[in-house]
Amino acid sequence: MKDHLHSELKKEFQLERMILFSDAVFAIAITLLVIEMKVPEIAHDMVSEATLAQALAHMIPKFVGFIISFFIIGLYWTVHHRLFGFVVNYNQRLLWLNLFFLLAVALMPFSTGFYSEYIFKLLKSPVIIYVSNICFLGIMNFALWKYISNPKHKLAEGLTKPIAAYFSFRAIMVPIVFIIMALIYLFLPQYAMWMPMLVPVIMMVIKKIYEKKVISKTEIKAEPEPETAE
Repeated sequence: MKDHLHSELKKEFQLERMILFSDAVFAIAITLLVIEMKVPEIAHDMVSEATLAQALAHMIPKFVGFIISFFIIGLYWTVHHRLFGFVVNYNQRLLWLNLFFLLAVALMPFSTGFYSEYIFKLLKSPVIIYVSNICFLGIMNFALWKYISNPKHKLAEGLTKPIAAYFSFRAIMVPIVFIIMALIYLFLPQYAMWMPMLVPVIMMVIKKIYEKKVISKTEIKAEPEPETAE
């Protein structure tokens, strides 16, 4: 009995370590994003409202990149938090899958900085690197959901098939949007560069559709059977 209790407490402690480490990586990634937003440096004798406005105007791409990546990292943090709320066990493969997922998160400050610095120059390299990072992030998130939700691995409790299918679909939708953006960028770069802003809207639409489906299914199941005349 004591050995079993000790084993359960040890397992819970190890899971807690993995979750805390993951949260720390998310927090550091978001912090590094904002560090890129440096205050404009203007020579003392040149400081005026006009020069400050001009300097801030040059920073608009950085602001755009920061906001997009902040919400993408925040979105994946909430999804990661939701996923590990179901996890009750772990194995070596889960540790490595989570580590590769965090690698994609940790790369976000660099790819965001590179993207926002050169995106208005209409160059292809920043888009390729940024989209590749997003795809890596989405694929690893998808892999985590598929692996944890598989009953054979005995890693989760309370994770139903509809919930796993919904979040797996969400995980893969973000990379799809960015791949479409990259393809459009080849022909219409001036429009494609704004497409990442559509990601939160697309996620909200998917959520609404999912909720409607779940509610309708619940109502059908809860609907009483018609009484037969005796």
